[in-house]
Amino acid sequence: MSKQKKTSVLLITLVASLGGFLFGFDMAVISGVLPLVQKQFALSASQEGWFVSSALVGCIIGVAFSGELSDRFGRKKPLILTAVLFVASALGCALFPDLSGVIAFRVLGGIGIGIASNVVPLYISEIAPANIRGRLVTYYQFALTFGILVAYLSNAALLNGISAQHVNTSALSSIFNQEVWRGMLGMGVLPAVLFLFGLLLIPESPRWLIQKGRTDEGSSIISSITGQSLAEINKDQLTTENNNTKSSYKELFAPSMRKALLIGILLPLFSQFSGINAIIYYGPRILGNAGISLSNSLISQIIFGLANMVFTLFAIWKVDSWGRRPLYLYGTAGAAISLILTGICFYFGATSSIWLLICVLAFLACFACSIGPLKFVVASEIFPGAIRGRALAISIMVMWVADTIVGQITPILLNKIGSAGTFWFFSFFCIVAFIAVYKILPETKGKSLEQIENDWKDEADKPVFFH
Repeated sequence: MSKQKKTSVLLITLVASLGGFLFGFDMAVISGVLPLVQKQFALSASQEGWFVSSALVGCIIGVAFSGELSDRFGRKKPLILTAVLFVASALGCALFPDLSGVIAFRVLGGIGIGIASNVVPLYISEIAPANIRGRLVTYYQFALTFGILVAYLSNAALLNGISAQHVNTSALSSIFNQEVWRGMLGMGVLPAVLFLFGLLLIPESPRWLIQKGRTDEGSSIISSITGQSLAEINKDQLTTENNNTKSSYKELFAPSMRKALLIGILLPLFSQFSGINAIIYYGPRILGNAGISLSNSLISQIIFGLANMVFTLFAIWKVDSWGRRPLYLYGTAGAAISLILTGICFYFGATSSIWLLICVLAFLACFACSIGPLKFVVASEIFPGAIRGRALAISIMVMWVADTIVGQITPILLNKIGSAGTFWFFSFFCIVAFIAVYKILPETKGKSLEQIENDWKDEADKPVFFH
């Protein structure tokens, strides 16, 4: 591929990945919002869990419709819808006076995130050449971690009153100074608007166009952004077989797809039960339990967010050379060990030492270079084109359901078994993830989406669990 073509693919990927940035921003901004809202409204543990999980309920709703939307209307139109929902949610959370209304707008934003969490990696996988597909889909995870970091930075800035010197009007003063959490949530409108305008400039997925019989249009897009011809991505299979395959959920339960479906369910489940969101959502509270002030805990969160983003670069670097399977195995093993050690730090009261920071950073490093990005990379490439949107929607649905459960149970776990027990609880799932991935995850690096589809057909007669 020429340098110009690589630049074209990269720019398209970066625009689409803004959906991941918004995903990460919305997920992480709540860590700074939650202590302020909890104090202002005296939320109980269950109310606290609902405030966090309300957006996740929206995510489940959004992803439930995302497969149908993306397979029927293409990948681009649903993404434009998500951008509009992001804008509305950010403005509503900042301006709506009643807390129940804020929660309603959080649900609305969650719907947008749910759609984007499915369609963005799907879209990137379909415009990417096989030899760099893992890297490009991982940019989505990188954008997600960048969004997390920006949320931490903006939270810390607003909490420390940086905006107070520049805000004079009473309305904005209320948002950014008196009820700072509203400003934290409202900051999401800026990247949401950028995402909306960027989407107007990128093309539709060429593979979706070809599957719908719009071969010339799809071929033109493929040629313009990658320099490939239809023959190079298996024209006959794209235009004939996929058009003859009904796009329905029933196809997912065909013998050739059972193992792919199992992988698509387990990877996002393990990702959410690895403990990452306990740190993202409840980091200030966990550190507060250790005697660290809110201001200092937000600074610690910035360090965590930076580490999460930096180590995702390692995944971008190695996912197409090492492969998906080795990277995931190394990552889950490291995550389990670091979570166990984090729990030990809390158990023995070593929370003010450097060891707690090192253990949490080690976990974030392992998660960011394997468990986090690979659930999107693998899920976006293991399903056949005719049902890829619906199949990936099921995978992402599992992720959001698990995320909702984690959001609800984490404050309960912290209250009942303490911080040490909570981290050990999540380390158990990392161990299970290592065993499951060792048994069932095949290697897909360097293979075209069509070749992967054929590989599943060859594996149809094999048992689900094998090495």
